[in-house]
Amino acid sequence: MIGRRGVVFPPLPRRPGDGKMAAIRSLKGLVGVISGGASGLGRATVERLIGQGASAVILDLPSSEGASVAKTLGDRCAFAPADVTSETDVRNAVSMAKEQFGRLDIAVNCAGIAVAVKTYNFKKDLPHSLEDFQRVINVNIAGTFNVIRLAVGEMGKNEPDSDGHRGVIINTASVAAFDGQVGQAAYSASKGGIVGMTLPIARDLAPMGIRVVTIAPGLFATPLLAGLPEKVQTFLARQVPFPSRLGNPAEYAHLVQAIVENPMLNGQVGPGLPFDHD
Repeated sequence: MIGRRGVVFPPLPRRPGDGKMAAIRSLKGLVGVISGGASGLGRATVERLIGQGASAVILDLPSSEGASVAKTLGDRCAFAPADVTSETDVRNAVSMAKEQFGRLDIAVNCAGIAVAVKTYNFKKDLPHSLEDFQRVINVNIAGTFNVIRLAVGEMGKNEPDSDGHRGVIINTASVAAFDGQVGQAAYSASKGGIVGMTLPIARDLAPMGIRVVTIAPGLFATPLLAGLPEKVQTFLARQVPFPSRLGNPAEYAHLVQAIVENPMLNGQVGPGLPFDHD
């Protein structure tokens, strides 16, 4: 091999497995648990998994539309009413996957909440509510971790494939983890926490053949964003360099499929911003 300035380097020694690509995994027959699966990114993910031949358990609040969504999607979809911060609720959802569909291969964390409040409102002489801050941190970080720690216990019982693979965890952070805006202290902190725990958990679970990947989406047309005035939504969409629109939840779900199918994706966070602001 010839390097810079004409220096000749000897060829690298070949190692066992060099040049050998693992088979792309099919979703057909796999089983997933999707938190926040009754709406937005979670619902799109459930629909994608079912459409590709997988089975799915929707893990969402009892007050959600989870039951009706599951009924619409047929026999390969079930609803587990649950709060992601409850150990009992999440254990029941994991057990449902095992009992109804025989196994658990995928866990996708889409459940999350947000508040839009400045650190201090000087006009009203009012600080950010500590209770609101703690609630966002608890649901988004602790809730995500709760699903991970309980789901992998079931995944670890799977027989590994030829690549040693037993399962995959997919988390949802946000571009706000890297580029938080005014009023996003709680939300950005919570999403930054999800980013921060991705690699250490991937390292923890690597010996068992369980991958961990986090998606950090930008602006998507979800119920969370739909609560904003239409003018604000239009303004936000124009801030996206290209394509200048809000993302479609189906596009997030398509990325989930790609992560499940590609066994070399592990310990990664992306994509975030399409371009640097600098």
